[in-house]
Amino acid sequence: MASTSYHYEMEHPIDFVPRRVVSLVPSVTESLFDLGLGDRLVGITDFCVRPAAGVAVLQRVGGTKTPHLESIIALQPDLVIMNREENRREDAEALQGAGIAVWVTFPTSVQDAMNLLWSMMDVFDEASMVHRVRSIEQTVDFISRIELTRTRPCRVFAPIWYDPLMTFTRETFAHDLLRVCGGNNIFAEFKSEHRYPRVTFEDVVDAQPDVILLPNEPYAFDQDDIAEFAALDVPAAHNDNIHLIDGSLLSWHGTRIAHALTVIPALMCSTDDT
Repeated sequence: MASTSYHYEMEHPIDFVPRRVVSLVPSVTESLFDLGLGDRLVGITDFCVRPAAGVAVLQRVGGTKTPHLESIIALQPDLVIMNREENRREDAEALQGAGIAVWVTFPTSVQDAMNLLWSMMDVFDEASMVHRVRSIEQTVDFISRIELTRTRPCRVFAPIWYDPLMTFTRETFAHDLLRVCGGNNIFAEFKSEHRYPRVTFEDVVDAQPDVILLPNEPYAFDQDDIAEFAALDVPAAHNDNIHLIDGSLLSWHGTRIAHALTVIPALMCSTDDT
């Protein structure tokens, strides 16, 4: 029977190469395909939507927080990949109790996410996409160096929910992704017991963001929300720097970082704006 202890991304979760894998993490599902490992997947969540053609033929095993454990066990996977934030501990322990190896990941920075990609290639003994991961790392380094030349960071507000208005602090992957792209998360040091604190519109005005990014997940911000934020007395509104974005670019760790680096840096404020 498998151990009930958690295995994190810096560890090797099993002592053999897995051939049958269930992914309960949408970003990991996409990354496995991008790393040439999509053929190892036998089960995914209802929220695993990328790549569309690849996931279309795979069995769905419920939501990230509502997985059908019996369905997962019936698939007889060598390994189930989970995330400490997106999935529930009790589900991980139930699967481990059924003798299934579970790998619980938890990247909270871009470097953590890159380390996870390297670990995945190692665990699966598949190195054909080493060049792709190296390319992402090189792009991260290049963009980070460019953003260091700013006279001051671009102040950014990126809510994740509307009612109540919620965002994220520095202990999150989204915060670090913004940092790499040249953004200074205005609520990085917000005093809260939670990594995803509630804030108010008054808090946003007080912080004076230069840019506001409105993602389409987990809350689907839309054009009506742009109008509400545009009415605030903040530089982002005055300079027309309020943007709807694909939420996965902020919150999906893994190979989606490559896509984020082609979009988010261009949305940061210019020297003239600051």
